[in-house]
Amino acid sequence: MKRRTVLALLAVPVFAGVTAVATPTAVAQPELSGKVVEYNVLAADGSSVAQVQSAVRAAGGKVLRSNAAAGLLTVSAPENGFTQRLASTQDVLAASRVAVVGKAPSGRQAPKDSVVEKENRKGATGKARSAKAAKKTGMDPLDSQLWGLTSVRSDMARTEQPGNRKVKVGVLDTGVDGSHPDIAPNFDAALSRNFTRDMPYDENGEEVDGPCEFRGCVDPANWDDGGHGTHVAGTIAAAANGMGVSGVAPNVSIVNIRGGQDSGYFFLQPVVDALTYAGDSGLDVVNMSFYVDPWRYNCLDNPADSPEQAAQQRTIITAMTRAMSYAHSKGVTQIVSLGNGHEDTGDPQDDLGSPNFPAGNAHPRVIDNDTCKSMPVDGPNAITVAAFGPSQAKADYSSYGTEQTSVSAPGGYFRDYFGTPWFGANENLILSTYPKNVAIAEGAVDADGNITPDGEAAGVQKDCKAGVCGYYQFLQGTSMASPHASGVAALIVSEFGKYQGRNVTMKPAKVRAVLEGTAHPIACPVPRTVDYLDEGRDASYTATCDGTPEYNGFYGNGGVDAWAAVTRGGQFLR
Repeated sequence: MKRRTVLALLAVPVFAGVTAVATPTAVAQPELSGKVVEYNVLAADGSSVAQVQSAVRAAGGKVLRSNAAAGLLTVSAPENGFTQRLASTQDVLAASRVAVVGKAPSGRQAPKDSVVEKENRKGATGKARSAKAAKKTGMDPLDSQLWGLTSVRSDMARTEQPGNRKVKVGVLDTGVDGSHPDIAPNFDAALSRNFTRDMPYDENGEEVDGPCEFRGCVDPANWDDGGHGTHVAGTIAAAANGMGVSGVAPNVSIVNIRGGQDSGYFFLQPVVDALTYAGDSGLDVVNMSFYVDPWRYNCLDNPADSPEQAAQQRTIITAMTRAMSYAHSKGVTQIVSLGNGHEDTGDPQDDLGSPNFPAGNAHPRVIDNDTCKSMPVDGPNAITVAAFGPSQAKADYSSYGTEQTSVSAPGGYFRDYFGTPWFGANENLILSTYPKNVAIAEGAVDADGNITPDGEAAGVQKDCKAGVCGYYQFLQGTSMASPHASGVAALIVSEFGKYQGRNVTMKPAKVRAVLEGTAHPIACPVPRTVDYLDEGRDASYTATCDGTPEYNGFYGNGGVDAWAAVTRGGQFLR
């Protein structure tokens, strides 16, 4: 299978709006002026963070955050003159502006991918498929609605390997509700961290995360204001505790390594910090269901971008490459959703939505596949996951292609079963854990904890045990597919990993070998080109499946299979 190689960056420093040439020491330093803004500063290869910190201070900046493993710093300095001053040092590879937060309130910034993931909120019309109460050993009351769980054969796998508590799965997302009754039994509060700070508004006054709920605009490490991360965590490892739902690996530990804003944005420094922390803290698997904002594709030198924008994208590529390589070297298996752009990753569509932050700055760009990367999908050692629906048809929104697709997994497909009573049914999506605070904020649950008519229409559910209640919602997306794969990866580590002290570890390359080797092959459809016109999609969704029954662009090496992984995975480790 063809994979993109890591792009080689220019060997000279790159700065926003200045020529990348060292300035003679005799030349007078430019004056600093203008408002104070924030920059990402990237250390040159061979230079330490301490050296860069000294250079930043000498140039008139203040260090706010630094990451020694990736050589990335966030600093503040006046908006004029600072990057020109940094150009005189060989210790800095790149410096570029990061997003600034304004003060004036305005309209709400819509979370990315919410239209795809909550498509059923427009009104489900399909008939619910009848589901019998869960009766299998180790299954929870709502598990009969989890077609994804049975598709990956977690119901069978847990009879042999339900997961080892010492195996730790990091959820790099919008946060995790550690108090949810299906999350709390497996939630590792001691290791969980929040690397973000809420952004009430962007520099244009557009609302981003909204008013801060906690002191210092830093949410606790067991909090989720977006709901996305909690849904992901539940699919991976909701406890098999006799209530609600259970996850693919119901006995492993969940660690919140939050890198996403309440609004769904993911910015560079928090994501890099979360990845290197995962490596330093001994996490076994990290699930990433996002791309790094503000660029959908980061290009080395796109002619439509300004020098400052090009510098920002080069910084993102390099910092993410360093962070992902570092995590891999520390034994972290990185599972990444392929994306909801319904495009061939080897022939990407024009990027019309970047930069997406701050609002109103996007411009059209032709994407060159050789010089542009979507991070973390195109990052080193990423195991990428495409999505299919309950009929095993490729989900219309799912990106695809032989260049990138590692495996596939249940992601939900609202428009599956066209021409049948089940078309447009909530149950075609993925049911998982839902923070009560988010359910109330979204109008799905009222202040007394009762599901509202809007919540009922969207399939929101409530399950209680001994007076404790949990809430559950349906979502779809490759963000829902990757946690199925992460759960299987956690079971692989549980079954085949080796103890090192108190931890269980397994080399990521071996986890990949088992995950891909035991995936059940799914052949391309006949005919290979599929349109979704009957389902109500336009021609941009039309997709062609290239490849063989064993490996193809719609399904990669096949659908992940927990039962096969824990019972037959050993043959791929010889």
